[in-house]
Amino acid sequence: MGIGAAARFLRENDNFLLIAHVSPDGDTLGSCLALYDALDHMGKKVQIACEEPVPPSLQFLHNSEVVVNDGGVKPFDSVIYVDCADIQRVGTLESITLLAKNSFCIDHHETNKGYAQGNLIEPCAATGEIVFAILKELGIEINRDIATCLFAAISTDTGNFAYSSTTPRTFEIAAELLKTGFDLPDINRRLFRTKRLQKAQLMGLLMTRLELYEQNKFAISHIYYEELTQLYATSADCEGLIDYIRDIDTVEVACFVRESSSGAIRVSMRSKYDFDVSAISVMFGGGGHQNAAGCTMECTMDEALNKLKDAVIGRMHG
Repeated sequence: MGIGAAARFLRENDNFLLIAHVSPDGDTLGSCLALYDALDHMGKKVQIACEEPVPPSLQFLHNSEVVVNDGGVKPFDSVIYVDCADIQRVGTLESITLLAKNSFCIDHHETNKGYAQGNLIEPCAATGEIVFAILKELGIEINRDIATCLFAAISTDTGNFAYSSTTPRTFEIAAELLKTGFDLPDINRRLFRTKRLQKAQLMGLLMTRLELYEQNKFAISHIYYEELTQLYATSADCEGLIDYIRDIDTVEVACFVRESSSGAIRVSMRSKYDFDVSAISVMFGGGGHQNAAGCTMECTMDEALNKLKDAVIGRMHG
């Protein structure tokens, strides 16, 4: 389906539930919040839900306080999965979303197979780019609040416009958003130049147990949920930790594994050059992009680590 189909879905339906994925990042939340503002302006009923709270680094986004967990979800008719490569990415909210009369998925991950009734899957730098196009199709004015949310979505998912997914179109959209007059230095500081002490402590822990393989080309590290609680850290503090592993000069494939409060194992993977981490992710029920992917594994930490090591090293030799 195209942009027009997504716009029709929004025009013709009402009482929406927008779903952000587990371990929420700037793209899923920024895109949800931009859609929320637009639908609200259209006079639609709309709410946003996520398994986990909005990370402190994203609480400055307009309407971030409206995001609820499963206990706060009110009855709804139409669900929109935003930036969710597969339905498992909604976590504990999956059973709730299946109650919807109508469903639609807006996503940019190549591995998305189209699990909703309607699907707009367009490989690009960020889901925020797709949402921008939908709002343009709807004739929605991109005000400063919406622009801030979309800029956060696009800038975070492109590593501040540094990843290979960044295109001329990405910069064109960013330029148009910037014309609304939002405070670029302030947003940049909030998104990329501010870290909680707990996150810094997690970074140290992660590096002390780093394991290196294949002439230091493959790096993997992990954190247990109990360690998060001991440091008074949250799952939001884990966002972006994978990048510190990937940025080691010799590393071509990086893997960060953490235990969630439910005991499920969350896996983030990054790669340089042409190693396809999404192929590894798909093996374990996940998805993503060639150089950035993730999955959730229902097993022990040791089992997860061993399976991931075997899969990555096997593919390196394949």
